[in-house]
Amino acid sequence: MGKVKITQVKSGIDRTKKQKNTLIALGLRKINQSVEVELNPQIEGMINKVKHLITVEEK
Repeated sequence: MGKVKITQVKSGIDRTKKQKNTLIALGLRKINQSVEVELNPQIEGMINKVKHLITVEEK
């Protein structure tokens, strides 16, 4: 599909356990940390679950 750059912009503190685990599964642990991942249906689902905590840029 393509690559996307995901950056965490808000903290995972005070979020549900599922949202915290989703951030970790995406490879995000700290605010302003970025990762580049291959976009697939599983990653899209994770992005949708924590979209209020991250920003996504197309590559």
